[in-house]
Amino acid sequence: MSSSQAATARSGSGPLDSFFKITERGSTLGREVRGGLVTFFTMAYIVVLNPLIIGTVKDGAGQFIGGGTDPAAAIAKVAVATALVAGVVTILMGLFANFPLALATGLGLNAFIAFSVATKMTWADAMGLVVLEGLIILVLVLTGFRKAVFEAVPLQLKIAISVGIGLFITFIGVVDAGFVRRPAAPGGPPVELGVGGNLHGWPVLVFVVGLLLIVTLYARKVKGAILIGILVSTVLAIVIESIASIGARTDKNPGGWGLSVPKLPDQWFTTPNLDTIGEFNLFGSFEKIGAVSALLLIFTLMLADFFDTMGTMTAIGAEAGLNDKDGIPPNSQRILVVDSLAAAAGGAASVSSNTSYIESASGVGEGARTGLASVVTGICFLISMVVAPLVTLVPYEAATPALILVGFLMMTQVKGIDFDDLEVAFPAFLTIVLMPFTYSISAGIGAGFVSYAVLKTVRGKAREVHPLMWVVSALFVVYFAIGPLTDWLT
Repeated sequence: MSSSQAATARSGSGPLDSFFKITERGSTLGREVRGGLVTFFTMAYIVVLNPLIIGTVKDGAGQFIGGGTDPAAAIAKVAVATALVAGVVTILMGLFANFPLALATGLGLNAFIAFSVATKMTWADAMGLVVLEGLIILVLVLTGFRKAVFEAVPLQLKIAISVGIGLFITFIGVVDAGFVRRPAAPGGPPVELGVGGNLHGWPVLVFVVGLLLIVTLYARKVKGAILIGILVSTVLAIVIESIASIGARTDKNPGGWGLSVPKLPDQWFTTPNLDTIGEFNLFGSFEKIGAVSALLLIFTLMLADFFDTMGTMTAIGAEAGLNDKDGIPPNSQRILVVDSLAAAAGGAASVSSNTSYIESASGVGEGARTGLASVVTGICFLISMVVAPLVTLVPYEAATPALILVGFLMMTQVKGIDFDDLEVAFPAFLTIVLMPFTYSISAGIGAGFVSYAVLKTVRGKAREVHPLMWVVSALFVVYFAIGPLTDWLT
């Protein structure tokens, strides 16, 4: 058997290898499966967290999602629909775009919808806005505008986006794990180590052990290092909880578990309730708040989705070594089409806009290089519809160590930025630091784009700025001023 045949055999069956280009991208079937599983475990929290965010808030009509008055019923419905949409669109990403990128309800946007939009109208009206936003982005993709904007971005700014996202997911990891927190007492620093400057509670120990284990296994080049780390940390968390009965993290119990308590459930299977599917009113918001206000909300949602995905797919492609010399991932047009459809699908299922997840980088860190990993992740989401209790076994403290390692790997790309050239160095710097400091990928990208255009202009090099960069920079100026504009118009 030749070396190429051996590689194909290791990757899986001939047709599977050929369809996903597993061997061509230097991967194997085992790596793709492990990568898909790691990505799922790293982002499965959304099945628990999204219902807690949008399932517990009443709309302008005083009802929860699904039109009921029982928050527990709304939470259950949202959990199932969240898993369903995430599973379908992630599988679509794998099959249609062949890219190791998973999608689910976008955090930040879901809170914005729940607390700032749905309270002014019905849930169906708010979800109609999300569907419209997704359809508009889809049109921009199909006309080539979205890809053209992506290609107009200078390579070093694309590198800065990847580095910034690496720092961002590291910050997400340490905050979600309770390693870094917001001080309880007013007047102190914005964040601090643990509680009062000291690490507190058994869950943080699980996070530290998990991080050290993953880094050690990675340094020893152990296959499945990240997946092993997550599974071992989860088992450790279950054992500790069974002995100490720590409970959930709250203001009165700061040493508790983040998001979910790792204990074996009483019920292993649930019957899916799909009542939220199709609960949207496409133009209801225009009647409730007026056309101008509705259009401003659509613009806000659209710009966030537009550039979050651009940054995410750039970072994932760079980490996987798939980007071309201009920093563009393979099948970028198809990636953007699926992401646009996912946004609309999230609204159509009443679970808020679905978007690409940077946690996919954890699967890439495990070796994923193709869409097969996304298919595995998507299948896991679909399975979680009926085994949702199992998803709650993994607390933040067991999953987030993966984000720290991947954040480090993405940060290493910073050496590709020329910090001696102020015209690109300062925009890159703003892009990198503002992503974690504002907790927003779009804010970092916007600050980098606007400052890049300004610096080129003041140095008499405005002609070097691509016309589309001017257009996008102007849109970001509007985006940053959306609050005052909304107040003025309403």
